Amino acid sequence: MQLIRKNFFRDLTLLCCMVCGIFSSTAYAGGQVYSPLSASVRAVLQRSVSDQAAPKLAFATQYEADSWLSKMSRRLAKRIPNEEDRLDFLKTVHYEATRAGLDPELVLGLIEVESRFKKYAVSSVGARGYMQVMPFWTKEIGTPDHNLFHLRINLRYGCTILRHYLDIEKGDLYRALGRYNGSLGKPTYPNLVRAAWHNHWALPHPSISKYVYAN
Repeated sequence: MQLIRKNFFRDLTLLCCMVCGIFSSTAYAGGQVYSPLSASVRAVLQRSVSDQAAPKLAFATQYEADSWLSKMSRRLAKRIPNEEDRLDFLKTVHYEATRAGLDPELVLGLIEVESRFKKYAVSSVGARGYMQVMPFWTKEIGTPDHNLFHLRINLRYGCTILRHYLDIEKGDLYRALGRYNGSLGKPTYPNLVRAAWHNHWALPHPSISKYVYAN
């Protein structure tokens, strides 16, 4: 009887570990909820997502650029094995995040939780791409030909939308993240993003002191 009980608890423990492992590797994607925009807000967001050529974003020094990309690249290697794709992804994240006035490392934490860095991820409610952008946004502030699986377009929309929610919530990141995920008022998603940001992407001594746009 004791042997049976011991085996039972051993098997139960193993099952729990397997279940926890499954859920820990699953993206926590949600979806932004449609809310009518005023004409002035819509105009601002339309300008923000217009698919214009991005200027070259430079760090204060080349050393800072190389340092940030090197550190982030090592952390991202298991998610995006190809180095060229990985660096292109990181440069785009950095540009689009800073363009929207967001911390690039926060955006990496959000992407980790939303899509697990899967370019073609689609949530159960239809949110798409790295930042899990809902398709209604292309009609609301973009154009129908905007492909939300395209790297820069997806990040442009995602960062613009998060910035919009931060403005609505007067800088309250907890509530802005809740809006982004469609789970406003619930703690799970904001806590997951903050944990991913601080535990996996935030640098203890920020490499980036300031940003300058190069011609």
